Amino acid sequence: MTESDRLGTASGGAGTRSRGGRPRASSRRTLEDAASELFLEQGYARTTIDQIAQRAGVGRNTFFNYFAAKSDLLWLDADETISALPEILGAAPHDLAPSSALEHVIVALAARHPHRAVPIALSQREPMATHEEFLAAGLARFLLVARELADFLRRRVDDDVDANSVRAAANAAAAAAATGAGAWALAGVERGDLTVAVAAAVAPVCRGFAPVLDRPGR
Repeated sequence: MTESDRLGTASGGAGTRSRGGRPRASSRRTLEDAASELFLEQGYARTTIDQIAQRAGVGRNTFFNYFAAKSDLLWLDADETISALPEILGAAPHDLAPSSALEHVIVALAARHPHRAVPIALSQREPMATHEEFLAAGLARFLLVARELADFLRRRVDDDVDANSVRAAANAAAAAAATGAGAWALAGVERGDLTVAVAAAVAPVCRGFAPVLDRPGR
């Protein structure tokens, strides 16, 4: 989600009408915009799903067609980027050593994220009072990414590499990526490139695990 566009991008099928009379294609976008307005006006905690739906001109059920929880609105573009991870893992070059492959896929994931898509939950964290909720909602996402990275590594390392070492490497790399991305998001309008920030955070971790993960001679 960009700071200029507030939250998210439009999605959904075009041509049909929602119960509130809006084109169905606009329902997700209007929910995102309505949530953004309300979070800025009265804070995240005081905003209810019913209020978001009412402001968007749709029914409560429409909200749940797009979002499982109110906190999902804080992770809109980030969730879209995370959803690309399986594709990036599948496209990773096979000739890379495991530690290099781990670094490669995380940096490639960061490169997939739109440069201006900064979560409004961070860029407007003070008026919205969303920082803590954003972090809490991020736990499940962190665990998902770490698990997928661990599965990816397990397929690439020798059979005698300890499973706990694989999980530790995946968790540490995911945490480093989150640290780099968080620092980038909080840097304000003068922030640099997300890919550079994530690469700088992840590289020392992946290279530190190289002696454990990489096969002899790689």
